[in-house]
Amino acid sequence: MDEMTLQSLELLLLGQGQECFWQKAVKDGLKDVSIAKLAAKVSDFYGDAGELAVKSNAISTDWIHHMTAKNHHFAAAAQFRQALDCLEKRKYGEEVARLRDCLVCVDEGLKEQRWINRTVLGDLTGLKSRVAEDLKRAEKDNDMIYINPVPPKSELKSIERASMVLAKAPSQVTDAISMLGDNGPLGQPLFSKLVPYAVHIAASIYTDRRDRLVNDTLIGELESMTDKLRDLLSSLNLPGSLQALEKPLGLPPMLVSHAEEIRQQDGLNRLHRSIEDTARVKGNDLGVYSEGVELLSAEKAEDLAARHKYGTDRWTRGTSESAAPKLYKSLTEIDGYFTSAQGSDDLVQRKLRDSRSVFLVLTGTNRDLESFVPSSRRVVIQPQVECEANRLRGCLSEVTRMENRRRRRIQALKDKARADDIHPALLTQTARLEREFPMQPIQASQFEDLFEDQLKLYDSDREMLAQERREQDHLSDQVREANRAFTGSHKGDASTKEREAALQDLENGYLKYKEIISNLDVGRKFYNDLAKIVARFRDDAKAFVHQRRMEASQLEVDISNATAMASLHISQPHLRQQPQESGRIHHPPSAYSAAQPAQAPTQPPPPVHNVRPAETSPPLTAPQPVRAPVAPPPVSTPSMPGGMPGMWAPEMGIRFGSAAAPPNGPPSTGAGPAPSQPTRAPQSGTWDPSKGLRFS
Repeated sequence: MDEMTLQSLELLLLGQGQECFWQKAVKDGLKDVSIAKLAAKVSDFYGDAGELAVKSNAISTDWIHHMTAKNHHFAAAAQFRQALDCLEKRKYGEEVARLRDCLVCVDEGLKEQRWINRTVLGDLTGLKSRVAEDLKRAEKDNDMIYINPVPPKSELKSIERASMVLAKAPSQVTDAISMLGDNGPLGQPLFSKLVPYAVHIAASIYTDRRDRLVNDTLIGELESMTDKLRDLLSSLNLPGSLQALEKPLGLPPMLVSHAEEIRQQDGLNRLHRSIEDTARVKGNDLGVYSEGVELLSAEKAEDLAARHKYGTDRWTRGTSESAAPKLYKSLTEIDGYFTSAQGSDDLVQRKLRDSRSVFLVLTGTNRDLESFVPSSRRVVIQPQVECEANRLRGCLSEVTRMENRRRRRIQALKDKARADDIHPALLTQTARLEREFPMQPIQASQFEDLFEDQLKLYDSDREMLAQERREQDHLSDQVREANRAFTGSHKGDASTKEREAALQDLENGYLKYKEIISNLDVGRKFYNDLAKIVARFRDDAKAFVHQRRMEASQLEVDISNATAMASLHISQPHLRQQPQESGRIHHPPSAYSAAQPAQAPTQPPPPVHNVRPAETSPPLTAPQPVRAPVAPPPVSTPSMPGGMPGMWAPEMGIRFGSAAAPPNGPPSTGAGPAPSQPTRAPQSGTWDPSKGLRFS
């Protein structure tokens, strides 16, 4: 946009803003002199905007006419209001002069009526009617009553201006630099974080290493240790044996709380919904993957068919596997992902089938739990048994506290990894490298030391993991020893054993429920992540197949063209033999030479027949050109002193046909055949174009 356009638009907007103040002044009934000052300034804005718009390269003529009409309109409005003020101050002559100038301005504005809005045109027309009436009244009053001199326009005092608008740029534009920054209202500059692509690769590498360290090494190991601890308790029939002894009747409080938790989570229905959701995501992934596989299979079949059709000599491009090894490697890897995932899905389904009966009991009512857990007879607990039971209960409580502590630590590790941002350190390192080595390109390998320093943040977590492992080993030994002492201190009857088994089954069912929920969450996340991989695989397969088909089409065109050219050379062998034969043809001497005797024409070669019979035609027989008999020149001709036999003269002419004239034929141009020139009889046969014409 050029400068004139910007300035014109600025003045146009200022004029519109000033016009708003003028309208408000008219509506509020301010003094005429104040309204005249506002209108005069509006006229100035529109006039200046119109002058600049004429010099602009972008503003259309409609806007120019609009601004011109507005300029004259508000000039007339200013003079009209000033005339009303003169009437109020009894300046009747000046009133007449201003009304006349107002009428002139209105007429100038009406010249633009073809291009202006109806509203503006209506205002101008109404103003003209009002001014015409007031001017007629003012002139009559002044001529008949006041008789004040009417000054010319040049002597009228200019109307003062009252500007109510001002073009002021906001501080965000005039002083934007000071507002940039971390704490500034505008924030960071737009491209302040624009870094080389190697920095993004380095950030991705660090993120992968950090996630692998946190999820696999730390969190995965903690969960594995917890699973081993639960397996130990299950193998020792804990806490079922302890609950059966402490509460031979009714339901243990812990079992009731576990059952209530499963009921609140909708138990089996939640498991089935999770399995269906996972299967739906898996089906979508399989559909996308199958689409890519079908594309590759179709392209491979097309390539093999073309290879069998044209042969490997002409179909010279490589096979599909050699053309896209990475794509086929991805195909194998994704197939392996689905195979391993199918094994995990089958394992989850098997766990659900094996524990379904226990889940039905846990999701039922407390009456169902009481029916499932048999009651044993109340026995008197000996002091030694009670002591060992308390010891075992303390160990189980310690196990529960350890599980809760690990759950909190796992969440803390996830939060720590989420808050671990290496980008500021990467930007600082990048700035240092660019400053010290300005000509050296940035590479991801240059940040290895930074990665090692950043990953040292998790050294304390590694130490915590080792401490947890030692504590679990010590606690496992304590649980085994306490359970051995507890088992040896009391001998339960058959009902007690049945109650212990039922309570342990319910406890194991609760743990199995939590395990299946965790497995389903992991499976759903796996298939969601796999969706991105298979989508990228399908897109790459589409692009590869499209490229291969274009190559195959071009290669088929090339093979067809080569075949057509080869057939053309085979069907026209005379095109290659003609130059050699034409070099061996013996041309007879010209008949124009009288020194050589006439020779019999050689036998013409056999005609060359075309391969295609449809194009054959009968050979053409050319007439034998012979020299016409010429009479001996007269003796008196100086140019021919003596007739030389065998010498052709221009006046002899050329005659085609037999050498001798027919007996009853017309006389020739000469007197008769020369006695010394023998005639040659015409020879029949096919005329050979390579022998030319011979005159006999």
